[in-house]
Amino acid sequence: MPPPPSARRASAGPEGAITRGTTNTNRLRRVDRWIAEQPSLRLAADPFVVDLGYGASGVTAFELAARLRRRRQDVEVLGLEIDPARVRTADDQLAEVRAGRTAFDPELPVAFARGGFEVPTGQRRPAVIRAFNVLRQYEEREVASAWARMTDRLAPGGLLVEGTCDELGRIASWVGITAEGPRSFTISLRLRDLERPSVVAERLPKALIHRNVPGERVHGLLVDLDRAWAQAAPLSVYGPSQRWIDVVGRLRAEGWPVRDGVRRWRLGELTLDWAAVAPPS
Repeated sequence: MPPPPSARRASAGPEGAITRGTTNTNRLRRVDRWIAEQPSLRLAADPFVVDLGYGASGVTAFELAARLRRRRQDVEVLGLEIDPARVRTADDQLAEVRAGRTAFDPELPVAFARGGFEVPTGQRRPAVIRAFNVLRQYEEREVASAWARMTDRLAPGGLLVEGTCDELGRIASWVGITAEGPRSFTISLRLRDLERPSVVAERLPKALIHRNVPGERVHGLLVDLDRAWAQAAPLSVYGPSQRWIDVVGRLRAEGWPVRDGVRRWRLGELTLDWAAVAPPS
């Protein structure tokens, strides 16, 4: 989707610009399973979720709905894209799903529409907005206004999840943002064959990707992660999950504000308070 919302408000069309639209099956599985555990979805009076900037195919919206239904049977997902051609493609895919000609449940509660950062959902406000691989083509200075525009559309207690992943979904990171601002930062990695956790540097959210330099908090985190990963190498004989659990435990013991517990850590996840990595204001 990109340029900045502030530059687009005067236009009648969706706010943003068309991205490259890269889409792969299962690419967003890591962030989807994280969203499924968030109170913003679990406790929502209306579990309405927006997949903002789903790309050239609607597959990520179908996958999101299928995964979230395991937590909330009443979830509904709306995919939004700026490019009308992509909306038509997704609608054609939806027709295939409804006809039972795909592996997806024909009853999946999914719809598609044209829209951007303005999140045009009328009076209905999303409990969750997922905006993945959307802001990579923006300037860092444009991120705050994009966050503000999207969070302005959230339901009370709602959550914006904005981040980036690689093409296969093996390396991902994201920020959890509420109407009050960013609240959490998550790294999620495929642990098998992982050489060092700092590989996530190339897939940091736009707000952080240029901050991986000495003196910045996120750089300090990645340095500490790599060091702890090396120190935990003897645990590799018990599997990569046990090694990662030890790594995250070390970081917590060193004072990093680590969230969650072993159940999430064994998935290759690490979630911290946003303040631990936030760029200086």
